[in-house]
Amino acid sequence: MAAIEPNRTSPVSQTALPGQTRALRWPKAFSALQHRNFQLYVGGQLVSLMGTWMQIIGQGWLVYEISRSEQALGIVGFASAIPALLITPWAGVVLDRISKRQVMVWTQIGAMVLAFVLAGLTFAGVVQVWHVVILAACLGAVNAFDGPARQAFVVEMVGRADMPNAIAINSMTFNGARIIGPAIGGVLLVAFGAAWCFLLNGISFIAVIISLLWMQLPAHTPKPTALSPMQQLLSGVRYALRTPTLRALLLLALVFSVFGVSYSTVLPAFVDKALGAGADAFGKLNAFLGIGAVTGAFLVATFGDRGFRGRWLTGSILSFPLLLTLFALNQHYWLAFALSVLLGIGFMSTFTLINTLLQNQLDDAMRGRVLALYTLTFFGFMPFGNLAIGALAEWWGIREAIVLSAACSFIGALLILWKTPAVRRLA
Repeated sequence: MAAIEPNRTSPVSQTALPGQTRALRWPKAFSALQHRNFQLYVGGQLVSLMGTWMQIIGQGWLVYEISRSEQALGIVGFASAIPALLITPWAGVVLDRISKRQVMVWTQIGAMVLAFVLAGLTFAGVVQVWHVVILAACLGAVNAFDGPARQAFVVEMVGRADMPNAIAINSMTFNGARIIGPAIGGVLLVAFGAAWCFLLNGISFIAVIISLLWMQLPAHTPKPTALSPMQQLLSGVRYALRTPTLRALLLLALVFSVFGVSYSTVLPAFVDKALGAGADAFGKLNAFLGIGAVTGAFLVATFGDRGFRGRWLTGSILSFPLLLTLFALNQHYWLAFALSVLLGIGFMSTFTLINTLLQNQLDDAMRGRVLALYTLTFFGFMPFGNLAIGALAEWWGIREAIVLSAACSFIGALLILWKTPAVRRLA
């Protein structure tokens, strides 16, 4: 059945939004913060994401400490793939039917419970790799709803005019937490152990739940549709695949997720084997990656409206694999930190620009379904890259595995950009 033409009139495209605040004039790079709802969201996210990064640091090191295996790190990363692959496309259909805020409140509660379970197992001294694998799979199911809900919820908080800036601020928040969270996580890991990282992460979810409940939003009114859930799902897929630039942006996100950023899965082993350092250096390396990522998001927020986003994306996604190759071959401790900053800039510039260009072209009625496909590139397919690089690093060598992954990222992005040159011209 052919897809029904989406309704291009949406409440979020209007100039006045509930909870909007204009008394304070924010600098250009932070213009989306004029909206009270978005202020609450950013505040809650900053606290919660610091906890998330503490858990990422603690979990990665815990798994490596138990197993001493790069492949085990890849398996844990892969564990979230199966539920994400099965659930994420359907999550987009759900988000186009019900309140995105309501979905996010429940996903935060779910993630909080899982963090507390992992903390309890670790405090009790009984945690095993298979426990972490099962909890990662459960978190993958939660993220299958949470990821697209976060992406689609932005336009409801700030409207279309401030949406690109809000996406960039979201990225800055995520990676601002990436600077602070790993630093705190590294200290906790060395001084008290991984269990405290997991416990504080669970507590941190309370902040984002409160911020969501305090927002002033209009009552959600479901859009009437004659399509069944399966027809809605297929109409969203057809809409994305039949629009060349949308299709190319989704493919770029897929290639970059699977090959470009999979190196992060084996970072604990890289720090140990290639740099000869420990948990403290692992935390610092993640913090430097966060500094670069915040810088990249800030650059997009400040200069991203000058009409050359497509060219910027092209340069960013092609230069990242070259930087990653240098990072993999480097043998100097402090140079690794400097290259981490550049990798952070390239990583965040690429994903922020893909997200912005994608959302700018979407009809509101299709937003949840297409953004579910975009989220699928992270939670559904990225773990396949994690699994592959973990196995390859153990079999061939960690430096060689990262270099090969970087080469695949470069070649894949080059082919997509060559096939769809219109991406380079997107403003």
